[in-house]
Amino acid sequence: MPEARPVEHFPMSRGRCPFDPPPELDRKLRDEPVSRVRIWDGSEPWLFTRYEDVRALLTDPRVSADPDRAGYPSQTPGVKARRSRFKSFIGMDEPEHSAQRRLLTGDFMVKKIQAMRPRIQQIVDELLDEMLAGPKPADLVQAFALPVPSLVICELLGVPYDDRDFFHRCSKVLVSREATAEESLAAAEELQGYLGRLVKKKLDDPADDVFSRLATGPVATGAMTVEEAAAMGQLLLVAGHETTANMIALGTVALLENPDQLAAVRDGDDALLANAVEELLRYLTIVHSGRRRVALEDLEIGGQTVRKGEGLVAATDVANRDETQFPEPDKLDVTRKARHHVAFGYGVHQCLGQPLARVELQVVYRTLYRRIPTLRLAAPVEELKFKHDMVVYGVHELPVTW
Repeated sequence: MPEARPVEHFPMSRGRCPFDPPPELDRKLRDEPVSRVRIWDGSEPWLFTRYEDVRALLTDPRVSADPDRAGYPSQTPGVKARRSRFKSFIGMDEPEHSAQRRLLTGDFMVKKIQAMRPRIQQIVDELLDEMLAGPKPADLVQAFALPVPSLVICELLGVPYDDRDFFHRCSKVLVSREATAEESLAAAEELQGYLGRLVKKKLDDPADDVFSRLATGPVATGAMTVEEAAAMGQLLLVAGHETTANMIALGTVALLENPDQLAAVRDGDDALLANAVEELLRYLTIVHSGRRRVALEDLEIGGQTVRKGEGLVAATDVANRDETQFPEPDKLDVTRKARHHVAFGYGVHQCLGQPLARVELQVVYRTLYRRIPTLRLAAPVEELKFKHDMVVYGVHELPVTW
């Protein structure tokens, strides 16, 4: 009888390649697709690595996304503290989840987001003008990757962009794996107070933005409190710029390290560009700490019986490397049809902002490499500071020249 493997800590450390999931996750995908892992609080949730199992888990109505339920495997002490204090639809089950999410669907519909494309193009062009007029080398994160989605989400929500230093500081704490519960809660309370005041201001002085529609709609009618609207705003503001900023910077590193793929993106048509964005989302899967759930009853997923109250982790990063779905999964191939990836999650909690992320990335990748065909790293990739310490993976700084 083979000796049982010790329960491993999750998340694991990445190997030598900064774009690949940890080697141990790859081994689990092949040899041990469902296993126990130990997380920061000593609990041992089930980890699912196969693509089909991850999708089954994320669509099973017998699991909960509510972090207040016993057994829920929170990502960090900070995430646990703030999601319990400031709940938004990402941590709710049906029917509350859909009721809150429906308040926002009109603002994130594909048609409405496509109408924003000219403005997103203008933002991208202006930021590149500024970067090209400045000194070389430049930090692509600060000059371009972070400002693009920050400006876009600020305009969509109705948040003053002049306050970006404040909410960038709060956001950095909220996505840190190393922040304590106290630090995370303090940052969330600071941001909550700011957004609450903004919602109240929109009640008296509305404009054409999401916060104004929430203020003059559900808040004004009493269907939603100011605190609930502000908590929803926290989710939209933080997720709206952290994820896309990291995809811009990390995607650029990946393409610069694969010049044939970069040339295809730069010179290809719109269809290839759309493919390339999906492939980069699959290949990089920047939410690398898994999607978390807890079982509401005894159930079976991937051949494993799970008991009521046991924690569940869907490892979407390695699921996107499952060769049964993506042949040669460790290869970046921008011609691959990869839109069925699970980088945005899956099921009812699939990312609300994915149409916006897609348009932003299409505009950015196309414009950046066409306007600066000589773009290159100004430091060896081995010296880049990758975000192993964050819930959302990426690169802290990206020195580039041209």
